[in-house]
Amino acid sequence: MKKILVIGSGFGGLATAIRLQALGLDVTILEKNENIGGHASQLKLNGYTFDMGPSLITAPSIIENVFQSAGRNMSDYLKLIKLDPYYRIYFHDKSWVDYSGNSEEMKIQMASYAHGDAQNYEKFMTRCKMIYDAVITDGLGSEPFMSWKTMLNFMPRALKLNALLPSYQFVSHYFKHPKNRFMFSFHPLFIGANPFRAPSIYLMIPYLEKTGGVWFAQGGMYSLVRAFETVFSELGGTIKTEHEVKEIRIEKGRVKGVVANNTFFPAEAVISNADVAHTYQHLIKSEFRKKWTDKKIEKAGYSMSAFLIYLGTKKQYPELLHHTLILSERYKALINDIFNKKILPDDFSMYLHAPSRSDASMAPAGGESMYVLIPVSNLAGKTDWQQMRQPFTDKILQFLEHDFGLRDLKKNIEVIETFSPVDFQMQRNSFLGSPWGMEPHLLQTALFRPHNRSEDIEGLYFSGAGTHPGAGLPGVLLSAEVTEKVIRDDMKISSGEVNKNIKEKYDGLYHSNK
Repeated sequence: MKKILVIGSGFGGLATAIRLQALGLDVTILEKNENIGGHASQLKLNGYTFDMGPSLITAPSIIENVFQSAGRNMSDYLKLIKLDPYYRIYFHDKSWVDYSGNSEEMKIQMASYAHGDAQNYEKFMTRCKMIYDAVITDGLGSEPFMSWKTMLNFMPRALKLNALLPSYQFVSHYFKHPKNRFMFSFHPLFIGANPFRAPSIYLMIPYLEKTGGVWFAQGGMYSLVRAFETVFSELGGTIKTEHEVKEIRIEKGRVKGVVANNTFFPAEAVISNADVAHTYQHLIKSEFRKKWTDKKIEKAGYSMSAFLIYLGTKKQYPELLHHTLILSERYKALINDIFNKKILPDDFSMYLHAPSRSDASMAPAGGESMYVLIPVSNLAGKTDWQQMRQPFTDKILQFLEHDFGLRDLKKNIEVIETFSPVDFQMQRNSFLGSPWGMEPHLLQTALFRPHNRSEDIEGLYFSGAGTHPGAGLPGVLLSAEVTEKVIRDDMKISSGEVNKNIKEKYDGLYHSNK
């Protein structure tokens, strides 16, 4: 069996490992930290459970595909809870909208701001569906974009759909009121993109939510990590935690293996689920990198970062839904401060995740488990997070209690932890502290994003947020599917062999359990 190594155990690494192990390859995951999960790690303190990163599931069918690649059913490993509404969005004037997939309810809420906007809702969703059909239904999101031929074949369709327009500009053709424009243009922020320059191909997300719903995994998003781990182990895969890869060994332009814990692990192929910039800059000697030189890596544009506060409170706050957005009065100017000026402005918008609203097991009885995420600039800015961590935390708590109205918040806090851009850099090896990698604007999307197969080194591949198609749980899982296809082609593994291996592994598990 061909030995394959996967660096990192985030969703992309786990999904890729499952797919490759199911092909009959011998896959080992090497994880830097004590626990698996990467950005999807979990924090447990004093009875409170926190998802540290991803907090929602869209397109559960894409997750199901990972299980099916191993001959499994998702329902045997994971229980999903459907959320309705998807989010509550509080605007700066304390008005709010419950954002959902219910067309009539959405139009009623939109009409309270602008009647004409409500009339255009169906037209907008129809256009979003066309983008969704191109990316998901027709499989462009799960196809490798590694040649100009692929890109040029896609361009006529993209131009016809206006899918290359900036997202906010696209939305503005349909909606006039600033609040309605925000509601349908903010989704690129979920994947680390600036809505004012991210191509509108990412506006498939509103339709993705509408057609597939927004879900939460019972027990927290880490339940999905554990489910993937279980399937991978059942297939015979190996996970080694506390094995930080320090070097990818190259000979004559080809991968030979990696060095972790002063031990050489040989491999015929290496898949990095680690940050792409970190992989090239710190794990591969510069002499082997003709395209991804240090200069090119540093010249690329990187996405925002985030400051997170994990709060366990002995009091519940019904003002918060499972997902709540609280917005500053500024939208474009605030985004500009974060992405372009790279400063820490006086105002902020935030996203709150309160999973105990849907799953009581996430907090002690009567309590609330929540995290607060504030988009901030990456470490290319000048913010000193060692100095600002506590003052910024205090400022956020003060706002939530006194401006937003979470009464007696501070005196009800039993657990508080923070995570800054520096923590993303130190604990997750995120270049410039950005968990989303290179910013997905037009010239860093598809063909222009780091490829799933390294352009420099034979036998080196990537999965996860930093490669095609991009960040977000659906994007990361699709990247695993793309990478599997590329490796199958490179190793000349036929579909017949794939089906045979999956059936043998499934039958073996069935009989052993029986």
